[in-house]
Amino acid sequence: MNGLAIPETLAEMVRPETTALVVYDMQVGILQQMQDGGAILGKVLQTLEIARSAGIRIFFMRHMSLPKKMAGVFQFKQMMAWQRKTSASDVEPWFLRDSPGFALAPELDVREDEAILDKITFSAFEGTPLAIAMRDCGLKSFIICGIATEIGIDPTVRNGADLGFVPVVLTDACGGGHAEAAERSMANLAYMGDAMLCTVEELSAAVR
Repeated sequence: MNGLAIPETLAEMVRPETTALVVYDMQVGILQQMQDGGAILGKVLQTLEIARSAGIRIFFMRHMSLPKKMAGVFQFKQMMAWQRKTSASDVEPWFLRDSPGFALAPELDVREDEAILDKITFSAFEGTPLAIAMRDCGLKSFIICGIATEIGIDPTVRNGADLGFVPVVLTDACGGGHAEAAERSMANLAYMGDAMLCTVEELSAAVR
């Protein structure tokens, strides 16, 4: 259409030369809070095997806390909400750089030709070089998996779509901290229609 190649199928969308895999916040301290953390980790590992075998570029995201001296109003409000505290003086940063909880799960076995990007935001695109790196490589879409659906994956998908990247959401490789909220997020993403939704098995078939 008008000189553009418009992908119509999952197989057309997830070609290695035009797509990236974004693995969202698979960190030790976050996985420990998830009831289904082990199951989601297993699905993410399957996804990594698929992406690596296909030659798809891979970005790992990490959520980072700022030291209390460097935290602003929003950072304190966020910590208060997550830690169920009513006073800013009662919170402690959970994901300080180089703290045990900040580390990515060792099972991910990040390779030298894969990137790790840190953020203090919910969207993986805000305040990080993710969009710049993807555009510089000529990428048009991104596959996303990880945790948590209702907290970070939802805004990343929406932000990515607004930036002109087509999101591909792996429904069974995205975990939620709150089941009902995660289900609402996934249902709304499906309703909006900006993203393609598929399972890990469907992704595997598409890249063969």
